Formats: sequence, C-alpha cells, structure tokens
Amino acid sequence: MPKMKTNRSAAKRFKVTASGKIKVNKAYRRHILTKKTTKQKRGLRQANYLTSGDAKLVRGLIPYA
Repeated sequence: MPKMKTNRSAAKRFKVTASGKIKVNKAYRRHILTKKTTKQKRGLRQANYLTSGDAKLVRGLIPYA
C-alpha cells in the first residue's frame, strides 16, 4: 500500500505532543491589536489543545506526526 500524503497546511498549524494531544495556536493575534487589552493578548500567547472530536479529524490529515 502506498504512503499516505500529509496535508501540508494542517502540518504547519498543528503539532502532536508526546502525550498525543494536538496543540494549536490561538486565533485573533495577527492584527488589530491596539484595541485588544494586554490581558487579552497575553492569553492569546498560550497554546490551545484540540478536543477529542477535532483531534480525531486532524490525525487523519497528519498521519505521520
């Protein structure tokens, strides 16, 4: 059976941790930052982890991660 292709856009957005969770950066941190509070921007620095349902979909896109 041939190798599966990795979805390159998904590979750039998601990382798989050692425990198997899918890690992703939060949205809303690219522009229009002047009207966001410092607290809000500080919270956006922390990574997010996908829920089990979403993680299942992403695993199909990055089979070798």
